[in-house]
Amino acid sequence: MDTHRRLHTPALFLLLLLVVDAATVAEAKLVPNYYAKTCPRAERIVTDVVSQKQLSHPTTAAGVLRVFFHDCFVSGCDASVLVAPTAFARSKRDAAQSRSLPGDAFEAVTRAKTALELECPGAVSCADVLAIAARDLVAMTGAPSYPLRLGRKDALASSPATPDAELPLANSTVPRLIAMFAAKGFTTQELVALSDAHTLGFAHCSEFADRIFPRAKGGAAPPHDPTMNPSYAKGLQDACRNYQRDPTIAVFNDVMTPGKFDNMYFVNLQRGLGLLSTDQAL
Repeated sequence: MDTHRRLHTPALFLLLLLVVDAATVAEAKLVPNYYAKTCPRAERIVTDVVSQKQLSHPTTAAGVLRVFFHDCFVSGCDASVLVAPTAFARSKRDAAQSRSLPGDAFEAVTRAKTALELECPGAVSCADVLAIAARDLVAMTGAPSYPLRLGRKDALASSPATPDAELPLANSTVPRLIAMFAAKGFTTQELVALSDAHTLGFAHCSEFADRIFPRAKGGAAPPHDPTMNPSYAKGLQDACRNYQRDPTIAVFNDVMTPGKFDNMYFVNLQRGLGLLSTDQAL
């Protein structure tokens, strides 16, 4: 990857994040000043609340970004991923793909929504709160900010079946990934750019265990995925040694700059320091 394209990857990712929201934008005819009369300080309130959350819990940005992607990629940015299941109804949160979504992310959105309700009851949708929070938190980690059009409507339903059917898996093949993103209107290059979200946050060991603890296939098993840097693979093996007994064990996606939104994740892949097999394959 040449230097020019590396330097522009974060900006390209954010541009594509807006494209993920394009269907919602087109359908709802969003506008920048949607809350000018009903809640003029809406963006400021969300920014203040989630910024404080990020300062006290630095993994919040990665969590909210992931939740935003899960929300938008499956059914448009309608906050259906925020709906909690009850004893009477299941929701997207019950899907296998949703079970590892971080509590910090939901707490950040809840705090912001609560603050908004105190100032402008019933005015701002949860979908807009999530969109604003994702934009501001990613900017706090070093990415460029961008203007948002607002006016998203919250979903009236949340299906537990759709996330597992429409979201990519950590071990998805490249053809499968390309097909899934193409179905949403993305090119292969755009798919790769969107993968830069993995420059933030962490992954549970179970999501990449097959790379560091490979099983024998007709002979002796290799010590690790041969595309991985041997020292990096050994460090991951040590960190994840007990992951089957403790499935909460996780490591940072980006071993070099885990809390910074930059292009280092792509650089790491070229050095054998990538974590997820899907990203290495792409």
